[in-house]
Amino acid sequence: MFFDFHSNKMPILAAQSTSSMMKDFTIKPLKGYGEIPFGLTLDETVKLLNMPDFYEELGDMEETGNRSIFYEYEEIQSNIYFEGITKSVVACFETENEEATLYGEKVFELDKKTIINLMKENGFKELEEEIEDEELRVSFEDAMIDFFFEDDTLVAVSWGVLVDDQGNII
Repeated sequence: MFFDFHSNKMPILAAQSTSSMMKDFTIKPLKGYGEIPFGLTLDETVKLLNMPDFYEELGDMEETGNRSIFYEYEEIQSNIYFEGITKSVVACFETENEEATLYGEKVFELDKKTIINLMKENGFKELEEEIEDEELRVSFEDAMIDFFFEDDTLVAVSWGVLVDDQGNII
């Protein structure tokens, strides 16, 4: 699910450019994003992309029993969410990057019907649609991916995996 955390982000001073680090913007349901697989540790991610422009620890670990960390990379218009208490690993991505591709297609150039057909052609069938705050969310539960539309235009894609407390993909 897409979350907008623009109000509570903590800036990181002297953030380095990520443009030279990430060239592949391929959305890979249940696998990762470009060269970044799900399950990559926080430290390994920073080695690939440098420090994020903003970060935030989401929720109180004592209250929720979980540790969630949000990294925002403005230059590549993508966010990474880390989960896990013992080891924090990549659990979710969201992007608004118009260069992002899905099964060889520039996903932000596709309409809702084409995206649905593309997902079905690639074996995903558990489709759900819901309107939240005037935004249409098209989800494929079996791919753990959400597509968000405003006025029939794709504005964001969010996809992930489940991670346990030890940082293992479930």
